[in-house]
Amino acid sequence: MKYIDLFNHLKKIENYTDNEIEIDNQTVIRNFTFESNYRFLLPGGSGNNDDYEYIPSVPEDYEPDIIQEILNKKDTEILENIKFRYHMIMPKHEVKTNKVIFMFHGFNEKYWSKYLPWAKYIANKTGKTIILFPIAFHMNRAPAIWSDSREMYHVSQKRKERHPDIICSSLSNVAISTRLHNKPQRFIWSGLQSYYDVIDFVEYFKAGKHPAISADATIDFCSYSIGTFLGEILMMSNKNEYFSKSKYATFCGGAVFNRLSPVSKFILDSEANVSLYSFVVEHLESHMKRDEVLRYYLNAQPEGINFRCMLNYRTLTEYREETYMRMSDQFYAITLAKDEVVPPYEVINTLQGVCRNIPIKVDILDFPYKYTHEDPFPALPRIADEVDEQFRITFDKISDFLK
Repeated sequence: MKYIDLFNHLKKIENYTDNEIEIDNQTVIRNFTFESNYRFLLPGGSGNNDDYEYIPSVPEDYEPDIIQEILNKKDTEILENIKFRYHMIMPKHEVKTNKVIFMFHGFNEKYWSKYLPWAKYIANKTGKTIILFPIAFHMNRAPAIWSDSREMYHVSQKRKERHPDIICSSLSNVAISTRLHNKPQRFIWSGLQSYYDVIDFVEYFKAGKHPAISADATIDFCSYSIGTFLGEILMMSNKNEYFSKSKYATFCGGAVFNRLSPVSKFILDSEANVSLYSFVVEHLESHMKRDEVLRYYLNAQPEGINFRCMLNYRTLTEYREETYMRMSDQFYAITLAKDEVVPPYEVINTLQGVCRNIPIKVDILDFPYKYTHEDPFPALPRIADEVDEQFRITFDKISDFLK
């Protein structure tokens, strides 16, 4: 089956309702429920010393609009982010798998459609089960209204009126842009929630409680874009040595945060990017001095220290590079020559280090058709053959590494 046909087939059959969805005579999607124990970390939670109440900088007689509705809902009240369904793509006749690969997606993703062919291909090539685990407030961990085209179009229009010089505001990115513009520290707290959720998931199946994963299952990772950020922190922290033998393949990801260019109609608008960069890069140390909880997580916990060293290229550089040196045989990266969001040279700068002496293999591919970071494999009939060939080349490399 060609990539375009596989893409359309999987997009059509995917759902969160059925416990099992047959893909073909070899492979199925199985759905399970996960509940996060880390609501308290989020803005408005008991573990956070900031009540995050939004006070609009507008006249007193300003009438509330949908932007205010998005901002005023506390993160702890977004129940979709706490209890949600997730997909596992696995061999059809396998009751319990003993080999899993976590797959992490990119920033501002709402649907798994792009990743389903990737996951199925890797599952078939490696014989391992792929866990499609959503990052906090992404995919089905976000309210449906954030993906409602009509509602988000109106929000985007209002946002453009409020910020006339804004760049790349769109109905696709306005929900996440509005929230991060208002409270950029959400990036840190939702990132930590995602980290702890994955650790809980691993400990759950290691305790023999998961119906489809053996307690002694091996763990590997495959990620794309910002999802690599989460995976890197998991690998660097290596809680209880869970990931000492894990392999990690990344596609279009791997650079530290302040070397990314995320302003895109599909990712973040310019106002949100400035606010986020200001908080997590330029003034993070000042915020940590004022915020006891932030200081505790980013300065006293291994995962927080690793999070911090991946935000800024010049922060804890020696520590970061020593860690990558120790893990160098576990990592493999594929980048795209024309990727403007995560440029290949920035992935190399991070993974191979300042002196280029870290032996992590980084392949730079360049496809013979027009592609973007957000859409490396366009599902277009007129280039179906070319896309199919490059898709197979890319994921053969990734699969071979993850076997």
